[in-house]
Amino acid sequence: MSDSFVLTFDGQSFNARPGQSLAAALTEAGHRALRKTASGGSRGMFCGMGVCQECLVTVDGVPNRRACMTLAEPGQRVQTQAALAALSNAVAPAQPARHIAPDVLVIGGGAAGLNAAIAAAGAGARVVLLDERKVPGGQYFKQASGDAVVLDDQQAEGAALVARARASGAEIIGGVEVWGAFDGPLILAEHQGAALMARPGKVIVATGAYERPVMVPGWTLPGVMTTGAAQTLWRSYRSLPGRRVAVCGSGPLNLQVALELARGGAEVVVVSEAAPAPWRHPADALNLMRTGPKLAAKGARFVLGLWRRGVPVRHQTVLVRVDADGPALRATFRNAAGHESSVTVDTLCMNDGFEPQNEILRLFGAAMTLDPAFGHLRCTRDAAMQTSVPGLYAVGDCAGLGGAPAAAVEGRIAGLAAAGAPVPAGLQNDLARHRQFQQALWALHAPAPRALDDAPDEMIICRCEEITLGQVRAGLADHPGHAGTLKRGTRLGMGRCQGRYCAGVAARLVAGAAGVPVTDRSLFAPRVPIKPVSISAILAAQKALDGPA
Repeated sequence: MSDSFVLTFDGQSFNARPGQSLAAALTEAGHRALRKTASGGSRGMFCGMGVCQECLVTVDGVPNRRACMTLAEPGQRVQTQAALAALSNAVAPAQPARHIAPDVLVIGGGAAGLNAAIAAAGAGARVVLLDERKVPGGQYFKQASGDAVVLDDQQAEGAALVARARASGAEIIGGVEVWGAFDGPLILAEHQGAALMARPGKVIVATGAYERPVMVPGWTLPGVMTTGAAQTLWRSYRSLPGRRVAVCGSGPLNLQVALELARGGAEVVVVSEAAPAPWRHPADALNLMRTGPKLAAKGARFVLGLWRRGVPVRHQTVLVRVDADGPALRATFRNAAGHESSVTVDTLCMNDGFEPQNEILRLFGAAMTLDPAFGHLRCTRDAAMQTSVPGLYAVGDCAGLGGAPAAAVEGRIAGLAAAGAPVPAGLQNDLARHRQFQQALWALHAPAPRALDDAPDEMIICRCEEITLGQVRAGLADHPGHAGTLKRGTRLGMGRCQGRYCAGVAARLVAGAAGVPVTDRSLFAPRVPIKPVSISAILAAQKALDGPA
């Protein structure tokens, strides 16, 4: 790799490599606590994909920079973010807004979005793809940054897909923060500090999903992060999240990442899986092998690889709590027999399912239904992936968890349909097969959200506002009729992440207290801006919308 360079964190020098994110470089240097909370606590990188807003740092005097989305550069002065960062009263001059009007606008550069862009461009449409990351590939393909070599076949497949998208004629714009969606359709975004305004003919939303955490006391401590965040550190930047790691929750991603980290040199001390072992459900295991033999074999290789490295995989075992243990973490687990055991680690990775990033779809008013098996909303779509809103398509996990292979096919279907081209029947057959495999896969895991009936009052529910379960329970005593009412009474969900982690919890608690089911109307309503953006970009968009004075 290229030579490293020097920058500082709170005055202490450390090294970074070209192409590394600040989060990766800081983690590699042993800096976990990145910002302070109003109560004096510390927070560190958690989601690794710009959703949670927990890794905020001050860079060269500019506060509120997300370390996971900011490249490390020579000489940067990085500081711990204060709880109430001092902001200048001056608003930067609004740069002129850029206007685009493609035939098809794709939002999201993962498996679904890239395939949609390739298909639509191949059918003759003028296509623009907007991606939040500077390098497309999404969370499944996680492309290497800088001059890091390709890690495996999965990353190589992603690199080939990105190359095909670039060669398709579609314009790919990276580093874009989409913050507003309105009828028209009109998409408002920020790119390089300037407003970007899109008035496309058709819109394909492919924004993916983010990970559901395992909420226990201590889950907000620095060093606790999602499994996907740890995978991003390793696959994109070749930075281990820690030397001694534990992984918990439920789902195949935990097994894959545990093996990747072990191969990378980390000591993975335990993988805890909430669901029973597959051999306890032989019919489901056989169905998995029948519907997707290659993918099932890939999963078996994960398990075999962990066994060969002596990594214990403990089924029907759940995380109970996390405590600070000096600079380390002590994670306590409980098995089906009620026995508790603890391990001391540098990093605890958690993935307990996924939540769709459906804010754009909901802003447009696309119809949703609650999937009780997964505890999240699924977008209503027709066979062409079009939503209830004409000209608006939803593909991949933003429409409801379906897995990367299905997302890729959905993207191709939507791209062709949005471009006015016929959709081959073979694609629908492929999609049906991938969906069958995904159903078989999740039958062996525990995708539903956990109940919090026995959780202690002091456990934090809302990371941003530091609202505890006890405060929420007190708010429930006022009999709120909706999660939004609870939000106004407790400030739950009013932080920078806009309730992405606590909204589902709030909806389930309110519904449980009222004795009614959770529905598609039970969650907080999305609000603009759906992501934090600069005031100057909003002003530029407003000026452009107002037209000449």
